[in-house]
Amino acid sequence: MTADLPARPFLDGDRLAAGPPGLRVEVVDAAPSTNVLVAERARSGAAEGLVVVAEHQTSGRGRLDRSWETPARAALTFSVLLRPRVGPVEWPWLPLMTGYAVCRALREAGFEAGVKWPNDVLVGDGKVAGILVERVDTPTGPAAIVGVGLNVSTTREELPIEAATSLAIVAGAAPDRTDILLWVLGALREEYDAWQAGGAATLHAAYLRSCVTVGREIRVDLPGGGVLTGRATGIDPGGRLVVSGPDGEVAVGAGDVVHVRSVNP
Repeated sequence: MTADLPARPFLDGDRLAAGPPGLRVEVVDAAPSTNVLVAERARSGAAEGLVVVAEHQTSGRGRLDRSWETPARAALTFSVLLRPRVGPVEWPWLPLMTGYAVCRALREAGFEAGVKWPNDVLVGDGKVAGILVERVDTPTGPAAIVGVGLNVSTTREELPIEAATSLAIVAGAAPDRTDILLWVLGALREEYDAWQAGGAATLHAAYLRSCVTVGREIRVDLPGGGVLTGRATGIDPGGRLVVSGPDGEVAVGAGDVVHVRSVNP
């Protein structure tokens, strides 16, 4: 930890226990992966709304099975148990909805946040939050485990990649992690309820306004090893990124996006 950053306090369990409505927050000192913990609880019959937060996550997983560890109390690493009632065709929107909710909360906290498709949250050009949504089968039906990792007081030396950042780096001081977590959970609950009531049509326009990928020249590293380059022109009704490339428009459902440059500087 650098000398100019304050000591890293623990989360305030009393404040977390008081809200937001519909969510039950549990804080653990350390865990390899909050997604694994919540998946186990889901299979044991836990109800929707369970939130597990780890003060220190030691073996977290991101998209494409990437692993990462966060310094103790430097980040917000948590997972939420949801049991969506919408049809399977709507489920691909869950990661996008989560990215938008985190982005919205950070904007309300004063940060200039945006979403890089599908759900990386950026402040400026730096990645401040990553999201992993997993579907698990349980005795009472399928459940979604929504995992979020948000860098709060992480220093430049502690970041795993050069393209990452933290709220403390951007703002010059670390905000209160409990405040940020309550804002994020509140936004997530509101956006989830709206998505359940109105489906993707309700979310599409809001997500598109926050997506900083659309309108840029990009490179997409595809899961099978291929590469697609072109201009990101939109988000289709299924949540896929529409890319106009050498062979016309292609809808991409998965892949790592690299922003090359803005089309309209």
